[in-house]
Amino acid sequence: MLRFEAHDFTPVVLVTRRALTRRLPGITTSVFAEMSALARKHDAVNLGQGFPNFDGPEEVKRAAIAAIEAGHNQYAPMAGVPTLLAAVAAHQQRFYGLDFDPASEITVYAGATEALSSTLAALLDPGDEVVLFDPIYDSYLPCIALAQAVPRVVVLDPPRFHIDAAALDAVIGPRTRALMLNTPTNPSGRVLSREELEIIAAACVRHDLIAITDEVYEHLVFEGAHVPLASLPGMRDRTVTVSSAGKTFSLTGWKIGWTCAAPPLTDALRMVHQFVTFAVATPFQHAAAVALAAPDRYYETLRDDYRARRDKLCRGLASLGFAVTPPEGTYFALADIRPLGFTDDVVFCRRLVEHFGVAAIPYSAFGTDGRHRHLVRFAFCKDDATLDEGLRRLARLR
Repeated sequence: MLRFEAHDFTPVVLVTRRALTRRLPGITTSVFAEMSALARKHDAVNLGQGFPNFDGPEEVKRAAIAAIEAGHNQYAPMAGVPTLLAAVAAHQQRFYGLDFDPASEITVYAGATEALSSTLAALLDPGDEVVLFDPIYDSYLPCIALAQAVPRVVVLDPPRFHIDAAALDAVIGPRTRALMLNTPTNPSGRVLSREELEIIAAACVRHDLIAITDEVYEHLVFEGAHVPLASLPGMRDRTVTVSSAGKTFSLTGWKIGWTCAAPPLTDALRMVHQFVTFAVATPFQHAAAVALAAPDRYYETLRDDYRARRDKLCRGLASLGFAVTPPEGTYFALADIRPLGFTDDVVFCRRLVEHFGVAAIPYSAFGTDGRHRHLVRFAFCKDDATLDEGLRRLARLR
């Protein structure tokens, strides 16, 4: 319990019980926060944490200012501002041919992470199992733990990270309720093929699973095409599709995310969302609606610019001795450190930031079984000057 005592009008807080719930065993400060702190301490080039060091479109920022000046500054409707709900529906139809009703099937959240957490809390009972694919983005396991559910992990091996039907079926049991999927995939950079998605869809239909798909990198695809799982036969009404404005419009600080799901699922999601954030920043919702209506040339230029950044970073890393497979999507590249004589990703990343002034993320931050400690993740969502300086500093590794 917490007890307060008065002494010269200064409150004293005595913590007499454990502070962290047992549902989060072993959870500490994330490696992203650790590496970013080390980057600040050592004045390093931060190629670790995945946020752009450049701003989003001017017209979208002006739309946010206009919304503030127009008086859109009070609570938004719990499900989202109607103009944004309509814009998300139009986006899904425009790019994927998916029809969602803005009033009953789309909900706005404080970013994709809140959307994922609220979805798990809404749909899972204690003891329910959730299928995950390793490498796993770092927020998924804590969100599952908070829902008191149980992760069931399929390990995907580099460099292909291919999904195998037999391996997937092996982890599905009578308590399995849901499957979580990230494509395009952080950190592997994979864009799952239609064949792999069909394997997943068949398993979901066969075992009556709900699919929860994290598609925040949907417009950062360089090879192949992004195919939403909800577009496959039998999946539209059993999939919760999650995305956001942050990655597509370089506005990660706005924290505007959304879900698209059939009415029974959406009703459950909204029951949780209303008691987590209830409503999301009103002017930013109005601006996100403007952003989603961007012309095709915006999305094409976004992809082309990021492809150029990807190629610059991957060529530079390869020239320094890293073994690099260029990612098919996202704004992350995995580099194999073994050609440089290293086998421990955490040791390498700490040494990299402390002695060479460049921050990266160890691959083991995304894994569960300790394998594949020879990979590190570099972010290329940075301007050319930052990428050039990062590569210049890394050249000292030779």
